[in-house]
Amino acid sequence: MTSAVEWIAYHILDKYNYWIAMIIIVYGLGAVVIKENFLKKLIGLSIFQTAFFLWVVSLGDVGRNILTTWGVKTQTIPIRWEAAPVMAFGREYSGTVGATELGYVYVNPLPHVLMLTGIVVSAATTAVALAIVIRIYQKYGTIEESEIIAKEKEFEEKGVYL
Repeated sequence: MTSAVEWIAYHILDKYNYWIAMIIIVYGLGAVVIKENFLKKLIGLSIFQTAFFLWVVSLGDVGRNILTTWGVKTQTIPIRWEAAPVMAFGREYSGTVGATELGYVYVNPLPHVLMLTGIVVSAATTAVALAIVIRIYQKYGTIEESEIIAKEKEFEEKGVYL
């Protein structure tokens, strides 16, 4: 019984940030697929993108990383370790000693930098999508997908192409 509890504690509860991000991703993707209103679809897309950013930034945690669980070493090495000697176990360490062996847990900055770029792209995509939704509303008078499809079929039967 304890092995099952330990497994749940290690694989589910210990990685709660990944589980929360995946739940939010599914919620956002569901909104994009299920909703009829284009504005609601756009909000779902924004939720999806934000949850993806949360997930990728969570992967930057070097101390408790899902990739480490799979046996992939993800630790990054400091550029100038000698510049800041570290005291551990009453001795000074420098050189090739890894940070996790000394008990230090630091965050890999690369996912954070990449997600800053992603946030800018996400904001630009959302702005362009909002402009397209406004243009659709001006053309059809609605932003409901089923109503737009019905109007398009009606226009096609009349031979009117806008």
